[in-house]
Parts: sequence; C-alpha cells; structure tokens
Amino acid sequence: MDMAEPDKAFVIYKDVSGEWRWTLYARNSKKIADGAEGYKNKADCIHGARLVAAIATGTNIWNSTDNKWE
Repeated sequence: MDMAEPDKAFVIYKDVSGEWRWTLYARNSKKIADGAEGYKNKADCIHGARLVAAIATGTNIWNSTDNKWE
C-alpha cells in the first residue's frame, strides 16, 4: 500500500467471514484505529468510516491517569 500522499487514510476490506471492515492508517502506514464491527454492506462500512472521520477532529481526550480532560 502506497501511503505517500495522504496524511492518513481509511482502508476498507472484506474479512474472512465476508463482512466489510475499515482500518485507519497514518502516512507511515502504521495502524491508527480500526472498526470494532464488520458490516454486511460496503456502503455501511464506508458510512461508519466517514462518521469516525467527521467526529474525530473535535473529539476530546480524557487522561485517565490524571483524571482530567486534555
């Protein structure tokens, strides 16, 4: 996979049970995140990835060690 262009990218694929899944990769091809569930329909998988992409920029970070928001 050539990840040279985008800073990060979602990759969708079919798993061994035939369900669609997504994985988010950084520019260096390291996995950042993946979906916790498989999808029967490719469109639902893409929708799930787009939901994550849409909310991730404004997501807060909870520091559970110091019990505070970062």
